[in-house]
Amino acid sequence: MYSSDNNNLHDDPIQSNQILDLIESLGDDKLTAYFKQMDYSEEEKILYLYKKFNITPKYDQNNKLLPVSETDQLAAVNKNGTAIEYIKNPSEDVQLAAVNQNGTAIYNIIKKGINPSEEVQLAAVNKYSYAIEYIENPSEDVQLAAVNKSGTAIYYIIQKGIIPSEKVKQLARDKGIKNV
Repeated sequence: MYSSDNNNLHDDPIQSNQILDLIESLGDDKLTAYFKQMDYSEEEKILYLYKKFNITPKYDQNNKLLPVSETDQLAAVNKNGTAIEYIKNPSEDVQLAAVNQNGTAIYNIIKKGINPSEEVQLAAVNKYSYAIEYIENPSEDVQLAAVNKSGTAIYYIIQKGIIPSEKVKQLARDKGIKNV
């Protein structure tokens, strides 16, 4: 049941599920906005992730909600890469699955304070070239991959204050970008 005093859901799983069902009925955009405004506990966020991606919640012998397993994390991000936002400690495999599903998921990874591996960065820009705007210090290989996918990605590189190598500039010119 919702408590207006502290903006939290009570610990009762049945009532929490009912509230989450109600919130979910609002639809994805409204649901996400509403969820972000609320002061949810970590357990409630885990329950939300389970509900959102139709994963059956798992409880220990004391009826405490267990963290989402890596298998379930992979299932969630394979459905929606940005679900990584709700995963506290994503492995590199989960990060890769997330950016392969949605290149912009790298933003959620970086927002968590995680410095994604070059492999994750490459997967992100190969899926969505403009994801390079979220990467702090992209290597030349990551820059090349982004520009190869879309020549205009060079503008995000330059905008970050990075001086692209001649190889990156030439690739952008080959993609029809002038004045680089």
